[in-house]
Amino acid sequence: MNPDIDPLILGEAADWLVQLQSGAATEADRRAIQLWCKRSPQHALAWQRAEALLGDLHALPGSLASDTFRRLHHSKRVGRRQALHRLGLFLLAGPALWMAYRELPWQQWSADQRTAIGEQKSLVLPDGTQLLINTGSAVNIAFNARERRIKLLEGELLISTAKDPTRSLVLETRHGTARALGTRFSVRIEGQQSHVFVTEGAVEMRPAQASGALILNAGEQGSFGRETLSPAQPLDTAALSWEHGMLLARTMRLDDLLAELGRYRRGVLRCHGDVAALTVSGAFPVKDTDASLRLLQDTLPIRINSLTHYWVAIEPR
Repeated sequence: MNPDIDPLILGEAADWLVQLQSGAATEADRRAIQLWCKRSPQHALAWQRAEALLGDLHALPGSLASDTFRRLHHSKRVGRRQALHRLGLFLLAGPALWMAYRELPWQQWSADQRTAIGEQKSLVLPDGTQLLINTGSAVNIAFNARERRIKLLEGELLISTAKDPTRSLVLETRHGTARALGTRFSVRIEGQQSHVFVTEGAVEMRPAQASGALILNAGEQGSFGRETLSPAQPLDTAALSWEHGMLLARTMRLDDLLAELGRYRRGVLRCHGDVAALTVSGAFPVKDTDASLRLLQDTLPIRINSLTHYWVAIEPR
């Protein structure tokens, strides 16, 4: 957040943004905004924020962004003023809006199996192996006479392996492999690491570009990058609560909790810096993230500020 920008200027920037995106803007409007930007460095910075915000809005599903601007443009005066105030608050928060809605690369769209944001999918493979694929994930499946290979391209899945003494089962990510040793385990890709959580049996983790491997036993978890292996740690069962449609928090930072909830909903879900460090404990449904947000609002000194269902900010009360 940059407190040096006058909120009145941000409000003017929000008004210009709505006008220029409403479909009713004229050449005179475009010349006027150019002159407005030159009035001071604050005016120029406010418009830079507006353009960055516009880029994030256009990443939302379908025609949501253009429809939103048209509704703002044609709203009654009081309703429009309130909406512009909210838009100005988002401009004040800065342009680096984290988008929970995201377009998957073409490799993931062409995957054998994939889930949308907020979707979970159960599968039984030909050998009897069971998969539960979590939100925003993509998986390729390749079985042959020698090996059963499942490639997790993005996201998270839970595997309950079927016995097959002639073929091993290998879970591959971009960071390396996790070989099942008769087991039930979960794998999640997060940044530069793949995380493995073992509830039954054992799993051998092996980085793609490093020698050595590590075996995790039931009740343990670990991580690997392309060149690194982390030591085994006791299993955090909260990491698997998504299997039951819940997010389990134990003294979790609010911004971290919202980042997790954001994996299950489309759109922008922001956390104001003044409340980011609040700690939260409890169970939150991931299949009804609106209910989870209301629960947070009822139990913490925060409020939900939403421009649309796809654009929500959590702010101090």
